[in-house]
Amino acid sequence: MITPMTGWLTRYTRWLHTGWPAGTVEKLPESRSDGTCALPGVRIVGDLTGIPLLKFAADSGARAARAVASELSTVIRPPSSGICDLAIIGGGVAGFAAALEARKLGLDFKIIEASRPFFTIANFPKGKPIYTYPTGMTPAGDLQPSGATKEALLEEMENQLNRSGIEITPGSAERLRKNGDLIEVILSDNQPPVRAHRVIVAIGRSGHYRKLGCPGEDLPHVSNRLHDPKEFQGRRVLVVGGGDSALEASIALATCGAQVTLSYRKKEFSRPKPDNLAQITGLAHTGSLRLALDSQVVAITESSVVLRHSGKGDETLPTDAVFLMTGREAPLEFFRRSGIPIRGEWTAFNYAMMGAFILFCAWLYHWKSGHELPFLGKLPGWLNWNPAPLWAWIQSLVPAAGDPATLLGTLKISASGPSFYYTLAYSLIVVVFGVRRIRRRKTPYVKIQTLSLMAVQCLPLFLLPEIFLPWAGHNHLFEHGLLKSLADEFFPVVTYGHGREYWRAYGIILAWPLFVYNWFTAQPLMGWLIVGFLQTFVLIPLIVWRWGKGAYCGWICSCGALAETLGDAHRHKMPHGPFWNRLNFLGQGVLAFAVILMILRILGWADIGWAKNAFEQGFKKIPLLNYSWFVDLLLAGILGYGVYFWYSGRAWCRFACPLAALMHLYARFSRFRIFPEKSKCISCNVCTSVCHQGIDIMNFANKGLPMEDPECVRCSACVEQCPTGVLAFGRLDRLGLPVLDRLSASPVRAMESGTLVAPKVFPGE
Repeated sequence: MITPMTGWLTRYTRWLHTGWPAGTVEKLPESRSDGTCALPGVRIVGDLTGIPLLKFAADSGARAARAVASELSTVIRPPSSGICDLAIIGGGVAGFAAALEARKLGLDFKIIEASRPFFTIANFPKGKPIYTYPTGMTPAGDLQPSGATKEALLEEMENQLNRSGIEITPGSAERLRKNGDLIEVILSDNQPPVRAHRVIVAIGRSGHYRKLGCPGEDLPHVSNRLHDPKEFQGRRVLVVGGGDSALEASIALATCGAQVTLSYRKKEFSRPKPDNLAQITGLAHTGSLRLALDSQVVAITESSVVLRHSGKGDETLPTDAVFLMTGREAPLEFFRRSGIPIRGEWTAFNYAMMGAFILFCAWLYHWKSGHELPFLGKLPGWLNWNPAPLWAWIQSLVPAAGDPATLLGTLKISASGPSFYYTLAYSLIVVVFGVRRIRRRKTPYVKIQTLSLMAVQCLPLFLLPEIFLPWAGHNHLFEHGLLKSLADEFFPVVTYGHGREYWRAYGIILAWPLFVYNWFTAQPLMGWLIVGFLQTFVLIPLIVWRWGKGAYCGWICSCGALAETLGDAHRHKMPHGPFWNRLNFLGQGVLAFAVILMILRILGWADIGWAKNAFEQGFKKIPLLNYSWFVDLLLAGILGYGVYFWYSGRAWCRFACPLAALMHLYARFSRFRIFPEKSKCISCNVCTSVCHQGIDIMNFANKGLPMEDPECVRCSACVEQCPTGVLAFGRLDRLGLPVLDRLSASPVRAMESGTLVAPKVFPGE
């Protein structure tokens, strides 16, 4: 039963989150940016890196061969008749580019192909246009694809293969097996294995077509490939699919006089190129082709197909031929049999390691904060490490550290507690991995953004509360006049540590309700209340309106600092899909929790007894209602960091951060957008796969729509790793027109504008 309340909640959730696309990410073998994987000596190149582009396939193959030659230059390889330097699996563009480079570098290699060279290109429809993005990129090696159509490209590739004299070893690779320092390529049909020092896997997705799972899809007149559309003139044809291959096949068939019906399971197309979509729309408008959107094939017979239309029942459609252009899947079983992990697939070892790390985080955060364990009390002594002996040893080396008015003396007092060491380690990690991120992702945007995160973490969030303010206090700066009044208001006098609560300076950067302790006080601290109000309800809304939520999450926040530095190599692990999109509303619940406690605290200040008691019970005593323990320790610390290396560094930021939940509301009115150049989108899904906020970026890009999902934190991964330079940061001006940012975040766009020599090699994770 739908009540007014549930109806309102449904509209609210759709407006805030669930109305945005929530596509999933295709499973591919895990490989690093240089093509290496979990099996030593093996490199994965070409289509299986996630980028279906000819230039990147050729580039990755040639560079992999160069890397193999470099590695083997230091390896002693006794002459052996049965062992080669390099085995290349796959005779497509990537494999052939690797073979050409291997021969030039003097490697003894074999190239293994299960069917015929350039099988994927050969099975394109007649006249299929070939897109050679990025336009300004020159691939490494001697193979430089340039053909503009299927026939021209295939002729070009085959001529070069014939001129090269490279021989193809026929065979179907079943798996790889490590044998000492060698790798064995196990072949089917009892063929002897190929033994090599190194292996390059360039098998792509050929032959692994997606199945519909309906009766009749294996009948003779059902095919996954269209060779010559002229053969179907005057015949009734059903094409199934919603990508470029399906639309191109439909266009070719309709143009040649076939009676074409195009069935797609969704209500609208989101993946095809604009030219293909325009042609399909035109053919449908003139009656040359019928569109059956929001339909699924439920059965195929020798003379008909049963289509199920959503909400309209079934339709029996007479057909002479059926083309299932539903795409291809990566040959995952080959990699599973070879012991190479698949992205997103978990093993018992993954679960065990994550569980162990969560337990470590449980200890770390209880030790750091001095909290008692729920229902168990304080940490046992053997788990409660005391840093005092460590500082005593440091102090013995520096006698001047005894005077608190000196910097070393101030440091002595700060370093006597666990939180100092935690914050120091946190800052060092941000700096070390921040430098690594800058070196890894060489764009002006990443450089300036990362330096900003490093500076904010080290200065106002570490040195200011731990060193500078305490040192100033011990030198009597806060004992007279206006400075004393300000210090009393912002850093109340206490009987421990430095004598004042300088840790409250975290509130300069960390706004409510991310940092609540300057607000949830026994008596109101008016200074912090004013600062916090201006932060949360004035400054942050303004910057979100102008630059998006990521202006805070991606450039200022300490949680974002760790996610963008330490978590940079794990961003592709964020799960995607409708379920995870709905889980975003956990943050709205935490935000509501914070608001309720804030109301109770204000009423308590007004001396309303029941409110004061409710706050004390909820904030301090009951574990699951204790904001400090439940939100700060359990969600932000233990779980947020405990799943860091398995669910991306943004798990806390995406799902549970109350400030992010509040900024989602602000972001719905923001002018910030990610603008796509739809004509360049190749539907590779790299942008979606590297988004550690789970946003389906590709869906926006395919439709040519500005991305306005409020989850975006401006990390720039989607922009930076797009292989064709589709995306760019920007905003809408007052007339609603796009204005692009001047700070470059795309290496491809920078290359095309002449500000960068070459695009990033091996994009993706």
